[in-house]
Amino acid sequence: MANQIKVGDKAPNFTLPDTDLKTRSLKDFLGSKVVLAFFVGAFTSVCTKEMCAFRDSTARLTDLKAQVIGISVNDPFSNKAFAEKNRLPFPILSDYNRQAIKAYGVETPDFGGLNGYTVAKRSIFIVDKNGAVQYVWTTEDPTIEPDYKEIENALEKIE
Repeated sequence: MANQIKVGDKAPNFTLPDTDLKTRSLKDFLGSKVVLAFFVGAFTSVCTKEMCAFRDSTARLTDLKAQVIGISVNDPFSNKAFAEKNRLPFPILSDYNRQAIKAYGVETPDFGGLNGYTVAKRSIFIVDKNGAVQYVWTTEDPTIEPDYKEIENALEKIE
């Protein structure tokens, strides 16, 4: 497993399909602050709470000039149903081939005791407009949500 990206590192670019099968790259979003929210799986209880918390903070995050991007290993079709059901106003990208979770070092292999089934650790990376990582939060425990106030505070400190 790759080493996890740290504060100060250049954020690895990725190109992943969104819920409409349009390819989206990190570089497309640079120029504003980006909150990369890697989540374990669509339709799971904690991931639903997390993505809905970001949805409910959209106005505040917009004021902070931040764009949220959700990323999971689910296929684009499941992600589309998840985004529609929860009225998520930000892109949800499908890392079905696990390129982004490997690049960011947030793989959880053999998830749920399923040999060979790899998902993302619940992780947040804030990337500044120049592509540098300014904030990192990751948990090994998929039942723990990030501290949303801490994310907002980190965004406030970034130019």
